[in-house]
Amino acid sequence: MGNVILVVDDSATVRKFVALSLSMQGFQVMTACDGMDALEKLPTGKVDLVITDLNMPNMDGYEFIRTLRESSQYSELPVIILSSLSDKESRDLGLKAGAHSYLVKPFSIEKVQYEVAKYLSWAEGS
Repeated sequence: MGNVILVVDDSATVRKFVALSLSMQGFQVMTACDGMDALEKLPTGKVDLVITDLNMPNMDGYEFIRTLRESSQYSELPVIILSSLSDKESRDLGLKAGAHSYLVKPFSIEKVQYEVAKYLSWAEGS
């Protein structure tokens, strides 16, 4: 069974594109439309990595990441931000909130796969 990745984005198009490309790499993918939805879905399965947008309704990516970091269960969960916000302040805020990587849209799927592999390659044998 492959690693499970949770893709959080309010754009159905982005969710489908990222989910499809990761599932083709052998990952299991769950999706959520915002931070609240993601927090509801997290306990339903073992998630190995999160890819999240920042600009979302209900709960944005910053608040979602901070909530993860406050939870002992998810404090070490690798988080990759995938956002259209390319300014330094947004990047700094995202990394300060607890994200491991920050990718800017539009993105190449190879870059996403590379970032995912940095965090999940160690888990191959577990």
